[in-house]
Amino acid sequence: MPDNSTSSLHSLTPYQPNKVLPIIFAVLIALSLSIHTFQNFRYRFWRVTFFLFNANIVFMTGWILRTIFSHEPLNLPLYIGQTILIYAGPPIFAAAEYNILGRLMQYVPMHTPVHPGRVVIVFVYLGAIVEALTGAGAGKLASSTPGTDKYINGGTLIAISIVLQGAVECAFVSMVALLHHRCAKAEMLPRNITVICITLYGTSALVLLRCVFRAVEAFTTYTHSCSGGSCGSVVRNEWYLYVFDAAPMVLYTLWLNVFHPGRFLPRNPKRYLDIDGRTERLGPGWIDERPMLLTVADPFNWQNDARGGQKYWTSPEKYAVCEDGSFALGSASNTSAAERKGYMHGAV
Repeated sequence: MPDNSTSSLHSLTPYQPNKVLPIIFAVLIALSLSIHTFQNFRYRFWRVTFFLFNANIVFMTGWILRTIFSHEPLNLPLYIGQTILIYAGPPIFAAAEYNILGRLMQYVPMHTPVHPGRVVIVFVYLGAIVEALTGAGAGKLASSTPGTDKYINGGTLIAISIVLQGAVECAFVSMVALLHHRCAKAEMLPRNITVICITLYGTSALVLLRCVFRAVEAFTTYTHSCSGGSCGSVVRNEWYLYVFDAAPMVLYTLWLNVFHPGRFLPRNPKRYLDIDGRTERLGPGWIDERPMLLTVADPFNWQNDARGGQKYWTSPEKYAVCEDGSFALGSASNTSAAERKGYMHGAV
């Protein structure tokens, strides 16, 4: 898609928007959304992956608006709407990973450095900040003229949100790597845990790729010093958007459909893997009896042992073995058919 300095006379973008690619990406995301919805009903895993459903809706709507905008490239409301939604989708996609990590931590509590529920809350809080900054910045960018204070302010908010999201994603990958390492060291690394860890590494890499693209876009375009040359080429050439933003997010959602966590982790958060790496038991789950204000002020519970005071996994004889098989061995299932046969005792 060549650079076209005169295209701004006919479009709110520095180029004439492609009319075919937005349709392709909208269809791909809609297809992924339908598959994910089916799998969520099949495995009844909505509580863990509802962020993925929400992100698909937001991102798909953005590309639908982009499709309409490509035929009405001077329509300001369409331009603002598609800009905000395309920017807003990826941070919600990233939030889907946080819940998956939380469920993985509940599955192997003895190797979890922090309370699973608390780590999810912290990452979701940070993700909400990223989403708020992204929405505000995208709105300012789309509704202002390049070079104006409002445009630069919008670009600054976008840059801050991208850097923050990249930092959060790096912290997230570090947490996954620590859990992965501890499981491997304890020889508690069955196939289902390996698949989930590799999936989280891969989806995080796609989010980080998108962050790098948006960071380059922000720091080379939305500044006072930006002028001439290659500055702003990311904005002036549409193909960057599809290769480094749309494509990674489509691959992200397709990846989580192919390796849906509902296939590999139990729906019941109280079901955990015993230290033999094969047997699964129903424990009491993580319980934090502290006042709500204290859990917010000290989400990682630094005052006490980071993994909680109960350590129920040290007394496995107190808790029933799951008789329906084992996710670690690939013989258990979250499907309703399995439950009708008497599986998933105590599932919630």
